Amino acid sequence: MNRRNFLAGCTTWPLIGGLPMYTGANISDDTLPWFRRCLVGMEVGPTGAQFGHSDLHDTRYAKRFDGAEIVRRCVAAHSEYLVMWVRDGDYAYYNSKILPKAPGLGDRDPLQETIDEAKKHDLPIIAYCVVQQGGHFLKQHPEWAMHGADGKPLGRFCLSSGYLEAMKEILAEQLAYGIAGFHIDMLDQGFGPPYGCWAPASREAFQQEFGHPMPEMPNGPSWDAAWNEVLEFRYLASQRFEQALATHVRQLDPNVTVDFNYHGNPPFSWEVGQRPVQHAGNGDFVTGETGVWGFSALGVGLNAEFYRASTPGLPFQIAIQRGVRMYHDQTTRPLDDMRWELFTLLSHGAFVTMVDKTAFDGSLDTLAYQRFGELFAEARSKRKHFGQTPVYDTALFYSSRTRDWIGKETPGPWMQSFCGAHKALRYEQMNGGIVFDERASVEELQNYPSVIVTNAGILSVQTIAAFRSYVEQGGSLVVTGHTGQFNHMGQPTESIEWQQLIGARPIRRLDSLDNWLHFPSDAPDGPLRDTWVSAVIPRDWSFLVKGPATVYETTTATGVGQLLAPARTIRQQRGQEGTEWPMSPGEVVGPAILVHQVAQGKVITIAGSPDYATASEHHIVEARKLLTRIVRVLNPIPRVEIEAPINVQTVVTDDPKSKTIRVHFLGYNSPPQTIPAKDRPMILPPLIEDPPMFRAKVTLNGNSIHATACLNANTEWMSAGNVVTLTINAIHETLVIEY
Repeated sequence: MNRRNFLAGCTTWPLIGGLPMYTGANISDDTLPWFRRCLVGMEVGPTGAQFGHSDLHDTRYAKRFDGAEIVRRCVAAHSEYLVMWVRDGDYAYYNSKILPKAPGLGDRDPLQETIDEAKKHDLPIIAYCVVQQGGHFLKQHPEWAMHGADGKPLGRFCLSSGYLEAMKEILAEQLAYGIAGFHIDMLDQGFGPPYGCWAPASREAFQQEFGHPMPEMPNGPSWDAAWNEVLEFRYLASQRFEQALATHVRQLDPNVTVDFNYHGNPPFSWEVGQRPVQHAGNGDFVTGETGVWGFSALGVGLNAEFYRASTPGLPFQIAIQRGVRMYHDQTTRPLDDMRWELFTLLSHGAFVTMVDKTAFDGSLDTLAYQRFGELFAEARSKRKHFGQTPVYDTALFYSSRTRDWIGKETPGPWMQSFCGAHKALRYEQMNGGIVFDERASVEELQNYPSVIVTNAGILSVQTIAAFRSYVEQGGSLVVTGHTGQFNHMGQPTESIEWQQLIGARPIRRLDSLDNWLHFPSDAPDGPLRDTWVSAVIPRDWSFLVKGPATVYETTTATGVGQLLAPARTIRQQRGQEGTEWPMSPGEVVGPAILVHQVAQGKVITIAGSPDYATASEHHIVEARKLLTRIVRVLNPIPRVEIEAPINVQTVVTDDPKSKTIRVHFLGYNSPPQTIPAKDRPMILPPLIEDPPMFRAKVTLNGNSIHATACLNANTEWMSAGNVVTLTINAIHETLVIEY
């Protein structure tokens, strides 16, 4: 088969969890909604009023914010749609009868300018409309303000108030311009204390929902049954607000799309008023955001998988930015830095929006649009290689209930286990999907050869039953930390069902994080002795596995190795000295690993938390490799095996219709950084300026290789049997294997 024809046949409608996943990157049918046929687009908005309360008389602001010029620049940059900023907390950027208009616009109407020019190019226009951001409009309507438990206004809108009807009117006047959709931003209820809304409208809505007055909490969350109702009310308030707006738009015009900016993913927690599943599917698709500046380099791919899993079968949009550190910082990243983020997201199956914030006067950055053009042209030329069925090695279990009731007001340490497990997989070139506690079922679990349950303290009876059925039918669980040891309200408990599944009983949770594992050389033969442990962990060596740990007593499981509590000085024992810095290992307190055969499957319980350790400041390689080695032994012959440097991320997809495997290589190549001016040692990574050069090897198991190809002309590759070896010099490369 010649190279051109081989690379062309790549369209499919794959299945994930029994639901059709739309591969929007591969569809060119103009009768489909814009979000089902577009791959890359722009979002453009002004800079200067984003923090609210700007000067109503400053006519310099947004004076050159020209809708027609923005459309022309976006079309020239190969953008397939435009998300146009039309409302923030201060101003409307169109002739609104409800909202104050940006003073520098005069008689001009940028939204109308945008629509008129877009018609010439058949460019879909999406209206960017902010919900939360206390500014001039909130000042005009204090009756809609959110109030804390102490009765003081919080500078945000109460989602149960008459503001909902005002938002409907705002959307209606924007819709009248002939837009293709809405991107509705900032549905959060705040990102920190004080929490909750005790405004009159919220109190009334709470009374109607729960049949009694809203509890008073002047000192913050009480973390009891009363707070559980308040928390549920917050989630319901966000959900109802979103659903009401979506329903309103569909009633006015069913062809106009609605999506909401989503904050259900790490690092966001219950504070914002969103759960991963409950609030992702209220629009036509979910929209999230990434960025090394706010989410880490590994967070880019993790968030993509999070959005995919939160709305299975639907397209998902992800916003990135041209700026170095935040949306309005007026900088422009190097081409390769933006290329890495864009193609990471495309490889994971997203469609991507590049956010550009104009200068204060509304003018555009010429160099930025040149770079957008290069990126988008490359993306569109590779269009058919994105959006196929992911090939997963395992899945990560995400428990929002544990996030809420174990993490509470400091959820970061709990999320560290989840993020560390993802980091471990990425470093070992393994791909992991995500399973949520909100809808865990046997059918969903069976999409994966194993599931990693990372320090999920709270497991419902239904989830445990689903885990048991999954394991009995041949699946495998990898369990870490304090999983399954708390009830629905975050209180310590004993679950007989969970103990029977893992084959052990928790004796106690260590009050330390600097815990140690050890595998003696003179231990009797048994599971894990050689094939599971020796390959990555030296014998007779204690190694630090920082993170939560449990002392177990085995019942029907087999214990392997030793868990050691840390040594403590007399001063530490007396509470006169901190324990943040790890101490050396102390006494043996229990087994390191429990192996439990359950019917056709296995449950592997690690007494410590190699996932937490991998994301910690005391990460050692062996902790990471212990976790991934167990995942690999549970699935010893994966469909695709990859060897590549740890600075390279890989994404594997399959197109069963054309019998084509694709392996996307993403080379992260950030150079060393200098000492930061403040907050040492917290160092933000520098920008990518050069593509890396690296070697990789791909092994295809279970199928013979019929043909191979790579997208970049300078990549050297050789196929022998079912193995392909490559030398790559690129930010993004795709190996295409026909089997």
